[in-house]
Amino acid sequence: MKFYKIKSYLISFILIALVFASNAIAVSPKLKLVDIVIPQPTEAHKLATKRVTTRLTQSHYRKFQLDDAFSEKIFDRYLKGLDFSRNLFLQSDIDDMRMKYAHDIDDQLNEGKLDIAFAMYELMMKKRYQRYQYALSLLDKEPDLTGDDQIEIDREKSPWATTEDEVAKLWQQRVKNDVINLKLKGKKWSEIKKKLTKRYNLVIRRLTQTRADDIVQMYLNAFAREIDPHTSYLAPRTAKGFNESMNLSLEGIGATLQSEDDEIIIKSLVPGAPAERSKKIKAGDKIIGVGQATGEIEDVIGWRLEDAVDKIKGKKGTKVRLEIEPANGGKSRIITLKRDKVRLEDQAAKLTVEKINGEQVAVIKIPSFYLGLTEDVKKLITEMKQKKVGALIIDLRENGGGALTEAVDLSGLFITDGPIVQVRDAYQRIRVHEDTETEQVYSGHLLVMIDRFSASASEIFAAAMQDYNRGIIIGQNTFGKGTVQQSRSLNFVYDSDQTPMGLIQYTIQKFYRINGGSTQLKGVAPDIHFPEIIDAKEYGEEKEDNALPWDKIVPAAYVEVGNARKSVDFLTEKHLARITKDPEFIVLNEDLKIREARRERKYLSLNFAKRKAENDKDDEKKLKDLNARFKREGKKPLKDLDKLPKDYEGPDFYLKEAEKMAADLIKFEKKQEMQAKTESN
Repeated sequence: MKFYKIKSYLISFILIALVFASNAIAVSPKLKLVDIVIPQPTEAHKLATKRVTTRLTQSHYRKFQLDDAFSEKIFDRYLKGLDFSRNLFLQSDIDDMRMKYAHDIDDQLNEGKLDIAFAMYELMMKKRYQRYQYALSLLDKEPDLTGDDQIEIDREKSPWATTEDEVAKLWQQRVKNDVINLKLKGKKWSEIKKKLTKRYNLVIRRLTQTRADDIVQMYLNAFAREIDPHTSYLAPRTAKGFNESMNLSLEGIGATLQSEDDEIIIKSLVPGAPAERSKKIKAGDKIIGVGQATGEIEDVIGWRLEDAVDKIKGKKGTKVRLEIEPANGGKSRIITLKRDKVRLEDQAAKLTVEKINGEQVAVIKIPSFYLGLTEDVKKLITEMKQKKVGALIIDLRENGGGALTEAVDLSGLFITDGPIVQVRDAYQRIRVHEDTETEQVYSGHLLVMIDRFSASASEIFAAAMQDYNRGIIIGQNTFGKGTVQQSRSLNFVYDSDQTPMGLIQYTIQKFYRINGGSTQLKGVAPDIHFPEIIDAKEYGEEKEDNALPWDKIVPAAYVEVGNARKSVDFLTEKHLARITKDPEFIVLNEDLKIREARRERKYLSLNFAKRKAENDKDDEKKLKDLNARFKREGKKPLKDLDKLPKDYEGPDFYLKEAEKMAADLIKFEKKQEMQAKTESN
């Protein structure tokens, strides 16, 4: 009897085990390693390599020696592109490749050979397959998210793993983090497993779609970007997209994207285009999913950048849905944008006039230095004068630049005549660009708003107003791009074979202020500083490890035409007193403190409860702050963040503060004039 019971128990146990085994189907790649074949370079690729090398060594602003030492730097930069987060290769792989290739790159570039580029890429593809194969195997069962393990947030400078066990641990952490991110969106394990299985298999499938162009572009960019951050090689497909944007014929959302470690990052937004107009996307945000007006949103993590861009672009008037993961973390959200023609001409300067504390204050928002800008602004100033405005704010926030001629001519509207900017080329020749018009269209009180994304032509204008003491510069330190690039096709008219080879963009000149200092690297510092909305350390020229240095030349011959900065101390005092009581700035400072504390941390918890608690706390604070704002505005409070209207746009309290500052300036100048009259009498 006892034996029968034991036998029955064993049979039941085996049956239960078989049921469990049948449910625990191992997750493995749909493709095998043998399915991934690396493409081979063509003769056109080899010729393009030789021509890029010749152009950069002979014509670039920065003179450099393409030798073994420089080869090693190219090797390291290419390696960074292949394994940004240092979780593919082992240290032994790095040592082996360094010994084989690091000192031969210069010779191969001069000869147009691409053996090193393709050999390193092939090893990366093999390692990438193996790592994602392992990641898929980890989806066999739901991971334990109750422990104290962590994931390193930024592994860019961390050491490579020395053993397979070490690299396996990195991928265990990565998979757990992916699971937590989906779990925070309310997904169940069955949904998470399905989504990650699809995502990881998609990354593997993308390996089979690698083109020789992709490898050549990455390799030659490792060379080009080692010279300076704004020099690059564009393969034919990329060059076509670049030419479309330069010809102002691009239809889409108006965002510049870049690929970084399987993720698509928004680098910048085109002013006036759908993405910028929506106020729902910022530089640094990640696009993790793309869908059309209807249907499924496709997970684009691991996609080729060009393929994701093709999904996002489309005919004017059609809609695209993007799943956005905010730059500062938190839950992802889905936004809908209507595609439009992205044209620089449509980004016209706009005038607004407001009565602030009894004073008429004008704002001219300039999104870019497009051709015809100066004439547009001249008309707006005429319109502004009819409204008896006491002060003008030129808003250059997020203005990435444009035509140098417009920067010079626009500056000329605010002075009589004189030098605006100096330019030095690779042969140390200096040219001074001057305003030759003697008419000063506007001589009144002037403030210039700048931020971290004000660059190039914006910096030239702001610097000129500062050097002439013509206006007060307010906001944040600018980007610091003080270099000029030109584009050249690698195809020559006399080539018998006109197979497209792409184009090269390279630095040919450097900008200098009329006081002699360069705008390169340092940018333009404001006279009155506003709190930083974004992390200045993460954006701007100084973030680049090989940016051209700041230096100075002999100042141009000029004389200050104003005394705008005499009121800086007075305005700063009033500004600081005001923002310490302003609810919007109080909330901003709280958020900045939270962000600062988080920026310092190197690891992220892989405990779901802890992550959820932090996420919930962030949502709770955001809801509280929004409802406090709504109360001030006389609006009904929200019950939860999901009730926030999709088209909600927060107030531009930076601009409001600038307008109050302008009103202070008008009152200050009136008081100064009254005192002067009293003293003269």
